[in-house]
Amino acid sequence: MIQFSPFTSVLDLAAALQRGDLTTVDVVDACLERIAACEPSLNAVVRLRTHEAREAARRADGLPVAARGPLHGVPFSAKDVFLVKGEVATAGLTDRIGVVSSETAVAVDRLTRAGAILVAKTNCPAGGAGGESDNPVHGRTNHPRAADRTPGGSSGGEAALLSTGASLLGIGSDSGGSLRVPAHFCGVFSFKPSTGRVPNTGTINHPGGLSDPRTQIGPMGHSVDDLELVFSLLSGADGSDSGVFVPDPYTRPGKDVGAGLAGLRVGFFTDDGLHAPSTAIVRAVATVAQAARGLGALVEECLPYDPQAALDVTTRYWNAAELPGGEYERLQTDWDAFRTRLFGAFRTCDVFIGPVCPHTAPLHGGVTVSTFAYTLPYSLLGAPCLVVPIGLDEQGLPLGIQLAAAPWHEATLFRVGRALEKALGLKSLLSPPASVISKSIRN
Repeated sequence: MIQFSPFTSVLDLAAALQRGDLTTVDVVDACLERIAACEPSLNAVVRLRTHEAREAARRADGLPVAARGPLHGVPFSAKDVFLVKGEVATAGLTDRIGVVSSETAVAVDRLTRAGAILVAKTNCPAGGAGGESDNPVHGRTNHPRAADRTPGGSSGGEAALLSTGASLLGIGSDSGGSLRVPAHFCGVFSFKPSTGRVPNTGTINHPGGLSDPRTQIGPMGHSVDDLELVFSLLSGADGSDSGVFVPDPYTRPGKDVGAGLAGLRVGFFTDDGLHAPSTAIVRAVATVAQAARGLGALVEECLPYDPQAALDVTTRYWNAAELPGGEYERLQTDWDAFRTRLFGAFRTCDVFIGPVCPHTAPLHGGVTVSTFAYTLPYSLLGAPCLVVPIGLDEQGLPLGIQLAAAPWHEATLFRVGRALEKALGLKSLLSPPASVISKSIRN
């Protein structure tokens, strides 16, 4: 008897499917059942691909073992900014109602070519950017633990669905924290890659190249290993997105990396001095820093950036269209100076540990610029960031911590995240809607 739980590792599930211990049809049906149990109170799903997913599952079960990819039969969901050929994707925009896509996003295509099956598209703010997943087309997504609270944005539908176990794997996008903040609010894992790693081709309002160098596509899921595997499949140039020009995808290191952190330099901070985090978040960061020290890392308390400078640059960038020529030049100069200083901090520390956000999930309408104060600085540099769930605060709301490394040092980031995950027993925080569903499948 094999237990297929809401938080089965994607790696373990794919291996079981490749061996034939499970059928893809049963796994896809289990995810569809969970979605039915969570909707419509959650309102995270804007398009349920029931027929398409079941057809793909039947085809997958008929493939010979030699033809099965690394994500064979694994269900996944995607933020509604990703196009799928022949289907409508609105990203919450009324002028896209009824618009049928003529292409499939590179990110979706790469996962499906690896054997994964798209089961659902998820809600986001109108246009795919913003702090709350609410729009005039699909309405508002609710937090799975408290309907009066938000799962955040812009990848809030993804995070909410994942936290119920109704999706095993998701992809979203992040410009200023849109993968990281929802993961923190909902208690799941997420990863924002370095600038230039994953093509944005085939997405709504994420054209790639130089249009917004902060915007990156990345995975959400239930373990560090799962995120690293998916990132390795998503990364690499596609010949279209001019911002992704290195052809080789990310390669996962071998097994000899080791579980400890001996020799790694880790910096941590609990407060940037402008946006005081809650007591629970301060305690969580301190706990993780202490765990890193116990694993052999050289740990010191330090803040790697000027938080006021990060907010100033970001605010001017958001209003760049209104800046006169001279002020726009000054913005670019100040942005470059900020990047240089933060990049320099990684000469003394390999990874920084800190808050994702000063607070846990607020009431609907409660997201402010301060909500993203701890994620925006790393976006300005284009640094890779990993969010791992830590626990619940006094109100029973999930919280996570953020790990950041220098650009293109994803391997170090995953190494630290994996070691902490194991040492602290970190896992996604099951939200009530999925707890009523379980499925056992005979070998």
